[in-house]
Amino acid sequence: MKSTRKGLRAGELKKDTYDRLTCAECGETLKKRNDPDEIFSVRICPDCGTEWKELR
Repeated sequence: MKSTRKGLRAGELKKDTYDRLTCAECGETLKKRNDPDEIFSVRICPDCGTEWKELR
C-alpha cells in the first residue's frame, strides 16, 4: 500500500477543484477509513478498491 503523496507523484491520484483526492483511474472521490489504533488512515477508492495510506 503506497502513501497518498507517492500516489500523487506517480499520477495515480489527483486533486479536484476543492482539493479533494480523487482516483485518476476512476475519477471517484476517495473515502476515508480511520482506525484509532493506527497512526495512519486509509484512503479507499469506492469504485476500484485501491487503497493508499495517509499519515495524520
